Parts: sequence; structure tokens; C-alpha cells
Amino acid sequence: MTTGIDMGSTRDGQPGLLDLAELLATRLLVQGNSGSGKSHLLRRLLEQSAPLVQQAVIDPEGDFVSLAEQFGHVVVDAACGDAELQRIALRVRQHRVSVVLNLENLDADEQLRAAAAFLGGLFDVERSMWFPMLVVVDEAQLFAPVMAGEASDEARRLSLGAMTNLMCRGRKRGLAGVIATQRLAKLAKNVAAEASNFLMGRTFLDIDMQRAADLLGMERRQAEMFRDLERGQFVALGPALSKRPLPLRIGTVSSVDRGGAPGLMPLPEQAPEDASKLIFEAGANEPAPTAWTARPAPRPRPPANDVLRQIENYRPAPVPEPEPEIPMEPEEREAIMAEILRDLMGDPETRTRQVAVLYQDFTVRCRMRRVAQASLSLDEFRRRLAIARAGANDEVAGSDAWQAALTAAATLPDDLQSLFLFIARTAIEQAPCPTDAELAEVYGSHSPSRARRLLGYIEERGLLVCHVDFRGQRTLALPTIGIETAPGLAQPRSTKGLPRGLRA
Repeated sequence: MTTGIDMGSTRDGQPGLLDLAELLATRLLVQGNSGSGKSHLLRRLLEQSAPLVQQAVIDPEGDFVSLAEQFGHVVVDAACGDAELQRIALRVRQHRVSVVLNLENLDADEQLRAAAAFLGGLFDVERSMWFPMLVVVDEAQLFAPVMAGEASDEARRLSLGAMTNLMCRGRKRGLAGVIATQRLAKLAKNVAAEASNFLMGRTFLDIDMQRAADLLGMERRQAEMFRDLERGQFVALGPALSKRPLPLRIGTVSSVDRGGAPGLMPLPEQAPEDASKLIFEAGANEPAPTAWTARPAPRPRPPANDVLRQIENYRPAPVPEPEPEIPMEPEEREAIMAEILRDLMGDPETRTRQVAVLYQDFTVRCRMRRVAQASLSLDEFRRRLAIARAGANDEVAGSDAWQAALTAAATLPDDLQSLFLFIARTAIEQAPCPTDAELAEVYGSHSPSRARRLLGYIEERGLLVCHVDFRGQRTLALPTIGIETAPGLAQPRSTKGLPRGLRA
């Protein structure tokens, strides 16, 4: 079942129908220079579809507020604030009321913020409120511009994000975007590209004519026809309009268009001396002039010699004396630093943080405990951090094999010492060979393949020998120390696809 809306007539006098149900699923883009009849087209669409679907109009110039008198649209003044606009948008979708968002009393920056807040409120509602709604945005190039203009970057970003949500993700939420623009070149491409129906009006610039021809699937040499279109004539294409480019003349409207261009009007007849009195003398009902605040005079610029003299005489403020260190025994200081290091290792994000960041955190905690910062250098901190990441207990740390492992680890790069010491600790404890995932976690990565590459690098240095038996179990030996791990799987073996009796 289709719902045809009469948009006007074709060249052969047949009615130009727009399938409203298809439009709700495919969206519409209207393009035409100023005076080509875009607002008239939108008004015709709104009048014809008002009894059939809920509507919301983003009106930057206040042209569509007249719909309230004839069709019952509620006019929303955008000056009420962004938070209130979001709440109003929620109630609009909840109670299915057609509205016109009037933005004419706001400046460019406020218009973009208000439109973003209202569209965001229409978009972010519960699934139970996803009723079909026709969202018409006039002068869409203002709310989805290609580049920054009068408005701030933040307001442009908010408005562009809301327009992108409307055209890209609004269909599932029942929002059918209908956008009209004076120039396609000024409209963001990711917004224009989501439309499947097009109504192209009169335009004169070559770049706009070529883009319009490309969207309609016409040849470049046919683009000249857009210059010959009259006011109110458009070329239609899309699943809701026509499968081939179809010239269409928009029909009449019944509501009053506030945005229409004024007609010619003769000047009032009056003598030149009377006209001069009207300009230079105040009238009886003339409002009082606005009192403008005088701008303060700029500060006098100091002479260049005075500035140079101030620079020469500048002395930095004295640095405050650091808090005195609490006198403590070396054993107590070592215990505090060991406790701080254990606290650092207790943080799950420690393995992925850089050593310089960890050292800064360590020194801050030392100052909080009144331990001198110079008590542990960066190189010494790296060594202790590698030992802490290896997880050696007191028994392992007191063995001769561990001291030999520390000597061998000093020949490796700093980032590999903790990995080598972890393997050495596993070998000293005669524990099964760690998996690639465990080695990657010690190194600070989530990639088992990187752990295998690091093992190959250490093996090339002659500090490690990797052996895999016929069962697929791996053993890591440290020939310079004379120890090796117990056999273990390099990777956890998957049981998916095996018979039930063979699954572990």
C-alpha cells in the first residue's frame, strides 16, 4: 500500500506524486539557489502530509510559523535554552505533536546549539517512542556546513553531529530527514550522501550543477538544464518520486509564506523638505535611542626601552624550600620504597604504562611518605621495576641462580629485563613453561605473537634456548645459568571440535 502526496504536475499534465511511506525510509534532499522555490516546495510537502504523519520543522528564519494557524503546529521558541529544548523534544515524540522550531531570534552560534539540542532530544528517546516523524530542515547548509563560518567550532561540531545522526541513523528511530540547501558545495557530504530522493531546482554555479547532475545520474553536458529551470520547477529522482529524472512543477499552497520576497511598491508622495524633517527630527512615537556603552580607551603602549629594562631586571620568584626529610634508617627507607613499589604493581594498568610515568608516580608517593626523591635514580628504579614484574619471592631472590639471572638481564634492553627475569624465576621454581599470553602480559602487551618474537630475540643473544617436544610442550632453558623450566604449552590448547571424550 502506498500513500501518494500530490506535489504538483509534470510536463504532460500528470500529477507528480510522492510516496510518503517510501520517503519515511529513504529521506529527501532539496537543492536550489535563493528564489528557486525551495521553501515553497517544503511548504507544499508539509501541507499535503500534515494529516498523515507527525512533523518537526527546523526553521532558521521563521518562515513556517504560519503552519500553526491552519494545521495546528506548535511553535517552539528556541530562546528557551538547550536543556529545555531537549525536554520539549522528548514530549514532542511522546505525545506525537507537530512542531515548528523557530530560530529567527538567535544569532548563528545559538541557532546551531539550539538545533543540535532539539535534534538530539528527538533522537535520544526510548524505543517505545520511535513513532514515524518527518523532520524538515530548511537552510541545511547552516547546520551541516563543510567548513567553519560565523559560529564557533564547538557549536558547528554539535550541529553537524546531530544532522549526521538524523540522516544516517534516524531511519530506525522513525525520523525521516528532509533537508533543503542553497548550494550542495556548502553542505557536508556525509549528510547529503544519505539521501536517496532528490529535488533539484535552479542553480547557476558550475560546481553545483555538476554535483546535481551526478546525484541524478545525468551526463555532465545535461547539467546546463538547471540554469533554465523557472521558479517552482524541480527535477525529481528517487524511489519515492521517480526512477528516472522527472521535471516537476510544484503546486500551490494554502498557508501564508512569511518568507516570500516583497513585491514592487511605489514611493510615498511628499515634498523634499518634508522628507528631510522625517529623517533629521524625532517623531512623536519614536522609541528612545539605545544607550551604547563607550569603549574604554586602550592602554598606552610603554616605550621599548622600558620593556627591555624590565626584562633585564627580571628575577624569578624564589623556589620554596622542600619539606625536610624525616630521618630514618636505611632498612626503614628500603621497606617503605618496597611497599610503594608493591602498591604500584597492584594496579592492573601498571604493565601498560611507560617507565617514565611510573617513575614520576613513584617519586610523588615517596615525597608523600617523606622519603627523599634522590634515594632512587631512574636506572635503579628500572632495575627494581623489572624485578617486581618478575614476581620473585624472598627465597628465589636469595638464590645464586637469581643473582646470575640479574647479571645476565643487565645485558638486555630495559624493556626485556622483566621478561627474562620472569622466565628465570619460573625456571628456578621448576614451574611449567609460561604461555605466550602470560609472557605478553609481563611485557605489557596483549599480543602473544609479540611475545614469541621477543623470545626469538633473547634466543639470538644466547641467553635462552627454546625446545618444543613431539607433544607440543615447550621448555625454556637458560644456558648461562644452567636452569630450565618444566614443560608447558606455549598457547592454551583449544578443545573446540574434538570428540567429547578427548576434551580436558
